[in-house]
Amino acid sequence: MANPEPTLVWLRRDLRLHDHAALELACRSGAPVLLAFVFDTEILDALPRHDRRVELIHCALQELEAQLRERGCGLIVRHGRAREWIPQLMAQIGATRLVYAHDDDPFALTRDQAVRAALPLGVQVESVQDVTVFERRELLTGQGRPYTVFTPYKNAWLKALQAERAERLAERTPQLQQLAPSPLATGLPSLRELGFEPTDLDARFRGGARQAREQAAEFLHERLHAYAERRDFPAQKGPSYLSPALRFGLVSVRELARAAWARHDEPGAAIFLSELIWRDFYHQVLHHHPGVVDGPLKPEYAAVQWEQGPQADSHFQAWCEGRTGYPLVDAAMRQLARTGYMHNRLRMVTASFLCKSLGIDWRRGEAWFAEQLLDFELASNNGGWQWAASTGCDAQPWFRIFNPVTQSEKFDAQGTFIRRYVPELAELPEAAIHAPWAARPIELGGLRLGVDYPLPLVDHAEARGRTLARYGVLKA
Repeated sequence: MANPEPTLVWLRRDLRLHDHAALELACRSGAPVLLAFVFDTEILDALPRHDRRVELIHCALQELEAQLRERGCGLIVRHGRAREWIPQLMAQIGATRLVYAHDDDPFALTRDQAVRAALPLGVQVESVQDVTVFERRELLTGQGRPYTVFTPYKNAWLKALQAERAERLAERTPQLQQLAPSPLATGLPSLRELGFEPTDLDARFRGGARQAREQAAEFLHERLHAYAERRDFPAQKGPSYLSPALRFGLVSVRELARAAWARHDEPGAAIFLSELIWRDFYHQVLHHHPGVVDGPLKPEYAAVQWEQGPQADSHFQAWCEGRTGYPLVDAAMRQLARTGYMHNRLRMVTASFLCKSLGIDWRRGEAWFAEQLLDFELASNNGGWQWAASTGCDAQPWFRIFNPVTQSEKFDAQGTFIRRYVPELAELPEAAIHAPWAARPIELGGLRLGVDYPLPLVDHAEARGRTLARYGVLKA
């Protein structure tokens, strides 16, 4: 017999109706299902008032609310502390069951525990896996330990998926007829009512889940075949550009992995699947090692002494603003500031430059990316930065240091990307655009180094020597 008491589905980073694990589980019982989202002030209060991510979420909820209204139901939206609002809503609607997709972000775990503690006895709380394909303790070594090296983890991931005959990737199709109307669904507050201002959010991220699915289809059907060849070149349309949609659940990770798995014998699909596995890998690292939020995964790296003082602060500010004197680094940092997006290879280049050319603590760069990135999620951002700083899982060896000039020459050979974001260099020939300070005066034309474009903050060779000495403490 169906339970007449309603179930509340707490939406968080799954802002869609399709392939939805929490919603599918909630609808199984046959009870009426209500959907709620809380603009959590414990998160929002720390953000700048012009935050593209808040606007992206707002746009996604507008689209989701419209879909629900088409079905004769609505979306309950509240603004405040989620740990207080969710128990209140459960009481107000008389719900005896709460369902949501869990997250291993330490803040989310603490908040969710507070919600559970605030609910009365007898209320059923179920959390489901939706952020990743495999999670937590699902993949362990033969000794029952979490993986700390990517390749063995990837092999285990693929083996497990093969053993399950890819059933794990099956679409979670909710019975949407179970969705019910509620007088508490009083509409979506405006951005200004939430305390935020409209931003320059790109139109590609304003359309919610429907638009994201269209973009996923375009990538999977038209560009996935060339992903292996094009993904490293920032001037080409090589990446999927789906990371913001994946971050906020406008698309399902199963949806993307399903498509890649079906074609995993093709180079492009295999590489894209590997990127999704990297994401799972970093999430399980965060689950098993929450201390990475504040410090290095490898304890011995706490001995590394980072540059501090006025010069380090000045260098950090120049890095943030794209004024390092290294064109590819500056183009990448300006892309981030202008769009909230940065090409994946350039994330590695800019992170390496901050840590190993400027000698600045990776945590400062991680925090800047966390503030700027439209697709920011703690696990991947932390994992990427610790990789670049050589302090984390499967990290780049500390003695391998990205050369920003050779990276520029290899991955933006014609300088197309640099010219797009560093227009003061647009007239330089290819021979000069990667290292203007080394160019002949005739190649610079009227460009005045140090006036129109900065001279390099550091000499790469000298900085490399300082980095080797800095990390040399690890050999003691």
